Amino acid sequence: QVTCIEVVEAYVERIKEVNPLINAVVKDRFEEALQEARQVDKLLSEGPGDDCLEEKFPLLGVPITVKEAFSLYGMPNTSGLVNRRNVIATSDATVVSRLKQAGAIPLGVTNCSELCMWYESSNRVYGRTNNPYDLQRIVGGSSGGEGSVLAAACSVVGVGSDIGGSIRMPAFFNGVFGHKPTTGVVPNDGQFPNAHGVRTSYLCTGPMCRYAEDLEPVLRVMAGPGVSKLKLNEKVSLEKIKFHCMDHDGGSVFVSPVDKEILQAQKKVVEHLESDLGVRVQRVAIHKMKYSFQIWSAMMSSKDSEGQEAQRFTDLLGDHGKPVWPLWELMKWLVGMSSHTLPAIALGLTEKLVNLNLSGKAKLVSMGKSLQEEMEALLGPDGVLLYPSHPTIAPKHHSPICMPFNFAYTAIFNVLGLPVTQCPLGLGSEGLPLGIQLVAAAYNDHLTLAVARYLEKAFGGWVSPGKV
Repeated sequence: QVTCIEVVEAYVERIKEVNPLINAVVKDRFEEALQEARQVDKLLSEGPGDDCLEEKFPLLGVPITVKEAFSLYGMPNTSGLVNRRNVIATSDATVVSRLKQAGAIPLGVTNCSELCMWYESSNRVYGRTNNPYDLQRIVGGSSGGEGSVLAAACSVVGVGSDIGGSIRMPAFFNGVFGHKPTTGVVPNDGQFPNAHGVRTSYLCTGPMCRYAEDLEPVLRVMAGPGVSKLKLNEKVSLEKIKFHCMDHDGGSVFVSPVDKEILQAQKKVVEHLESDLGVRVQRVAIHKMKYSFQIWSAMMSSKDSEGQEAQRFTDLLGDHGKPVWPLWELMKWLVGMSSHTLPAIALGLTEKLVNLNLSGKAKLVSMGKSLQEEMEALLGPDGVLLYPSHPTIAPKHHSPICMPFNFAYTAIFNVLGLPVTQCPLGLGSEGLPLGIQLVAAAYNDHLTLAVARYLEKAFGGWVSPGKV
């Protein structure tokens, strides 16, 4: 009904219209995208039958955006670090290459937090990204530009990465879908910073989009040959899923209490599942979840099986240049002279503290392994856990610095290696998105994706910010 050039032009115009407000796309490739769209139309007009093209190019002509931390040929690849501002990608990250080979058309790259390690997407290279539902609110991080650009209907699919909730928090705050796959299936190659040592088991690359049905085809392309591990061809009978529900982490002193509206939304999901599917949702209280932040922090800084130390954040801040002294950067920041953001400086200061209590750290790593076994046993081959995405709805700009560990609600699942789908549940009383995390045992991504599609029909999924 429409040509590819018309589709791409519509998205280009949309970005031009709203990006001055949200600051999500930090560098565009509109001319190249329009040229690629013309080639798609040419291919369709003279090419073989549709079935043949669909098999070869499952995402033919689909406009996408890419988190700036990933290499996209010809685009900047700074990850918000000032001393990388002249870095231009000379190749494509593996997932970007696979999406392009499947026919997708990248429109540009989107903003992230400095070095992808904070849950507000703001840095000294591109500035701050705003939430389309309320410009005074954060978009989450580190894939915040993707969350914002998708919510504002400027792109169809986004490429995100997640080591502590960097896909799921932006998806939650911006009312879209995001999927953190089972660890080790989708390649992380071609992003900066990439994971080293033990962190290679925690970093995940995955899709973000407005519609639940788009997660699976994009995940298939991203995973490439590894997709067979994810059982995506298995038919899911929702009535046979064993649903579990946990309202909060048990009351960690480091984390805000869960907002009433988020609890209410989760309660509605439980009631709907029970009345519509005839299932019984089992309430669970997993004691170790109370220590989510401490477990994540200890496991992130632990040595790998070969005794290799985790890469230090201060080394990354220097990016092969002079080492960064966090205390000195803090003094410079106070007088407006630092090229780093306050959260990055704070993380540099705190990473040293983690290694001061080595016996306590070892206990936490052991607790994490025991929690992983407990979760796998609870979920089994047919279980899905409902769990809050974050303790609060999208906070105002800068306020995360007051509650820096609230990301523990998403981070714990990175160190447990479990697949999680973030699912929107409409808007709350302030017109801001609500949502829920759907968690399954390793390699059971097909279960959470199926439940996300079901909940989208029941609760309406993405709501246009223009309706607010």
